Amino acid sequence: MLKNIIAPVQAWLLSQGRCVGCGTPLKEAVRETRKKGEVLVCKCKRIYIKDEDKKAYRRALLTEV
Repeated sequence: MLKNIIAPVQAWLLSQGRCVGCGTPLKEAVRETRKKGEVLVCKCKRIYIKDEDKKAYRRALLTEV
């Protein structure tokens, strides 16, 4: 039940370009360029991948870290 509440809020934050943990804009995150794309590390240590095709952000998988 709790997951049904949290998932839409996290999806909304990612669509706004904000971190799901602390809410800061991902424009302020530390950027690293890798062969799979641009990797962003937020100040709360959450790791995101920027999808250039869709112009959207997503959480990184453990295999991508």
